[in-house]
Amino acid sequence: MSELTSPVQPAPPGVHEAPAFDPKTSQRAVVSGTFGTALEWFDFAVYGTLSATLFPQLFFPSFDTNSAILASFATFGAGMVARPLGGIVFGALGDKIGRRNVLMFTLVLMGMASVLIGLLPTYAVAGILAPTLLVVLRFLQGFALGGEATGVQVLVVEHAPTNHRGLYGGILATGSPLAQTFASITLTGLAMFLSKEDFAAWGWRVPFLMGVLLLAVGVFIRRRIEETPAFKENQKKAADSAIPQERALAVIVKKPGTVIKLVLSWAASAGLFWISVTYAVNYLTKELGYDNSITFGLLLIANMVSIPAAVLGGRLSDRIGRKKTFLLGLGMQGIAAGTMFPIMNSMNYPASVAIIALALCGIQVTAGTQAAFFSESLPTSMRYTGSALGMTLAGLIFGAPIPFIAAWIFQNTSNGTLALTAIALGIVLISVVATLTLPERYKQSLHEEH
Repeated sequence: MSELTSPVQPAPPGVHEAPAFDPKTSQRAVVSGTFGTALEWFDFAVYGTLSATLFPQLFFPSFDTNSAILASFATFGAGMVARPLGGIVFGALGDKIGRRNVLMFTLVLMGMASVLIGLLPTYAVAGILAPTLLVVLRFLQGFALGGEATGVQVLVVEHAPTNHRGLYGGILATGSPLAQTFASITLTGLAMFLSKEDFAAWGWRVPFLMGVLLLAVGVFIRRRIEETPAFKENQKKAADSAIPQERALAVIVKKPGTVIKLVLSWAASAGLFWISVTYAVNYLTKELGYDNSITFGLLLIANMVSIPAAVLGGRLSDRIGRKKTFLLGLGMQGIAAGTMFPIMNSMNYPASVAIIALALCGIQVTAGTQAAFFSESLPTSMRYTGSALGMTLAGLIFGAPIPFIAAWIFQNTSNGTLALTAIALGIVLISVVATLTLPERYKQSLHEEH
């Protein structure tokens, strides 16, 4: 019998357990959440890769080469800037009116913004209007993802039985590397079978326009998901006791230390992810001279290798705890951060694939643990908002600036690889310290307030 269909084990003595979970509902939540996550990150992954390769010439041709790359990475960062705002708005709504309703809206908003990017005119056709619209749509993408990414984690974790919360979160986390893999396959295929002229003219639009089909499937699946037991119970308790719901952003007032720790614990994963999948592409193509199809293929292999790591991380955290597993992932990230650029500079392609894969595996081990780890750190009434702030602020502070900072460092210093390596290692150290200060509650019910 598989782990997903095995009977829910009783909670340890003295530990409160919620009413029995419906296995079909739990599994449906996992499928819906994973598909939605894959859709969201597919669009983000495609944009991240193209922002390092093609978009500088399509949307910023009036700039010199270096300035165009900086401007393209800046528009990439616009989506990251919008994520905390989306996390705040949708997190507050999700804690107030329910996870399911909010997540339906974020899915549609993200999908529509992506399709519109695929329809955008370039600078050659619309002038300054083209990059302006690109920034607006990137902002909407990020705004939606800010509510979607952690909201779906809360939905899945709250539907999961106590002893499988890590596993369910780990399965959900595969949505990101699956999306990266699918994006790499799509871009590699287009780059291989289209001429550079055709790819620049229309081929890059294909992945964004595919969002129409993905969106339709995602909405169909998500409509079948029920609201979570934890949210229903919290609503019932509030109604029975006549206690008003927590106000929006109450988590900042009541749990500021927890929010800060969540932000810092996720700093390394947020920063190293974009170094590995966005700036590394630019470095390999612009600095080391690899062809686009080669670098897309490298990311494809690395992402495929990292997919099982998310499930492994989630399942391992059910056995040994969230903190130990999270620290294991951070250790892998530290090794990758310290050796990535020296290995890529060696021009050894298999070794370059291996080090990018190690970085992504470390990130996926933490990602597979993160959904349950963050959810368990917060009470039900603040869980969506607090988790969203933890992830999105980490992305804004430690993730969004990385491609821009990296490009600036390499353009203005004589040893950019050393500087970026030091930054990456510093962020990993910050995350290790923050993780050590978070509580361990992997055996407790989510219905227990703390």
